[in-house]
Amino acid sequence: MTGELLLITGPPAVGKMTVGRAICARSDFRLFHNHHTVEPLLEVFGHGTPPFERLTLEFRRRVLEEAVEHGLRLVFTLVWGVDDPVEAALVGQMVEPYRKAGLPVRWVELYADLETRLARNGGADRIVAKPSKADLVWSDAHVREVDQRLRMNTDPLEPTVADELLADVEHLRLDNAALTADEAAQRVLAWLEPH
Repeated sequence: MTGELLLITGPPAVGKMTVGRAICARSDFRLFHNHHTVEPLLEVFGHGTPPFERLTLEFRRRVLEEAVEHGLRLVFTLVWGVDDPVEAALVGQMVEPYRKAGLPVRWVELYADLETRLARNGGADRIVAKPSKADLVWSDAHVREVDQRLRMNTDPLEPTVADELLADVEHLRLDNAALTADEAAQRVLAWLEPH
């Protein structure tokens, strides 16, 4: 059986989708970014409501199951509170189809300082793919609020629930603050190359 999951995590506006697109443009990976599920459900149910949460999880899980069944190499992006056991359980559900099938799961964690992320937050590509971010006053405030509320990057000196969950997964921490999406993608693909 073929297929592979490349999980890309990091805080809002760090460049997960943009780097994912650049990886896909240079390889046979396909992109499934977190707002593929968020945007259509927002309009119907509103963010954070029980049906929004249930359907987001279900849709993501089904897309990943189908990707496994059809042997796809998939880039899947999401924001992850790496200290939160509930979020770790949800990520565990997302990677489970690949693990069950004995397919590789690899994890790229992007990080950049808040100033860089706020500068990227208003990028035209981001707004087109994520219309809910178009209100930049709200979106910038959201980036700041999530930054204060969640720890979204690991630290090799301070293990997290994320490290425990993905202890058997190859993990690349990449500071992409000074990198273009193409440069970050090249580094990720070089890291994946021996596989």
